[in-house]
Amino acid sequence: MSSNFFAMLSRMKYINRWGLMNNTREENIAEHSLEVAILAHALVTISNKRLGTELSADRAAVMAIFHDSSEIITGDLPTPVKYYNDDIRDSYKQIEEISEKHLLSMLPDYLYDEYTPLILSSDADKELLPYVKAADKLSALIKCINELSMGNREFTKAERTIRETIEGIELEAVKIFLREFLPSYELTLDELN
Repeated sequence: MSSNFFAMLSRMKYINRWGLMNNTREENIAEHSLEVAILAHALVTISNKRLGTELSADRAAVMAIFHDSSEIITGDLPTPVKYYNDDIRDSYKQIEEISEKHLLSMLPDYLYDEYTPLILSSDADKELLPYVKAADKLSALIKCINELSMGNREFTKAERTIRETIEGIELEAVKIFLREFLPSYELTLDELN
């Protein structure tokens, strides 16, 4: 029996993010998901090494890889639209869940249980979800920093709003990342070496 699941996932590279914004460089959900995976792994590792937690950084990274997979079907709905009001937000959550279930329906039975907690956000590992969500926000902030460094003022308000949201996150690992790692995202390649 043939399955379209992985071929459908490979289409993440065709779904661009930041659709309402003038971008100096397009970003698709495949590359965004990779960055979120790297950041989620880092946040959990920071928490384990510096704060004594015992969470799976590898599992957080895998969750992050799949965190926007429903957007293969829905596309990336811009944040101002997605959160315009409660009715739109609630409707979009329903659309996301339908899309997630549709993706899962493409799997053969023997893989269904493995991928359900990765695709279906309501089944995600609850203790790791805050780290993945924080990594998603950090990725958005990094995008804003990159765009602003290219002189693109289009991202000024987004950067400020996202930074305020991140500063309100109650994860100490996020605060450590902001202090110790985020400043280097403003450096040029020559300054990084």
